[in-house]
Amino acid sequence: MKRIIILSAFFLFCASFVSQAQSQRRIIQLSGVVLSEDQNGDIYQLPGTHIYVPKAGRGAITNGVGFFSMAVLAGDSVVISAVGFERQYYIVPEHTSEYLTVVIELVEDVTYLKEVQVMAFPTEEVFKEAILALNIPTDNGNIDRKNLNQELLALMLKTTPMDGPANQRYYLDQWAASQNNRYAPVMNPFLNVFNWAKFFKSLKQDKK
Repeated sequence: MKRIIILSAFFLFCASFVSQAQSQRRIIQLSGVVLSEDQNGDIYQLPGTHIYVPKAGRGAITNGVGFFSMAVLAGDSVVISAVGFERQYYIVPEHTSEYLTVVIELVEDVTYLKEVQVMAFPTEEVFKEAILALNIPTDNGNIDRKNLNQELLALMLKTTPMDGPANQRYYLDQWAASQNNRYAPVMNPFLNVFNWAKFFKSLKQDKK
């Protein structure tokens, strides 16, 4: 019984020492922006990135422009992670000001798969025989020049749906915006008197 009491007192002393050491650590307001680079070399903000301290159990999420701000302690190890990007770690310096601003750049975690060829023929020999049996014209006389019109090609490029990375970026922007606006009041533009004033002013200008 005496040994149990001694062990309990020792554990309580260690816990109080650790809590006292943590309370002596300075509180720092860590702010920053998370960026990334696409395949074309353009830098863009990365919304929806998780910034958290695993030992403390606290964190934040970047908004639509990749900005975050959270309270940390000096010496904390901060983890920065996002879907499709390599995880990074940042240690808060011991000797720094109360307000710390950082710029973090994440690298895409790309996995290259082996090339897969899908053919409508059972074997490669049957495919070659079918190609050799085709009567393919060797000149450009059968190509419709209307399909090579520059305006038509520009319109096709403008109306082409988004690819995979563009869809991912749009989804992350929408998700980050929904998280930021979850507790924000919803404003009705029809109840804004300034909007009505601009509307009547534009009507008068149109009449003139």
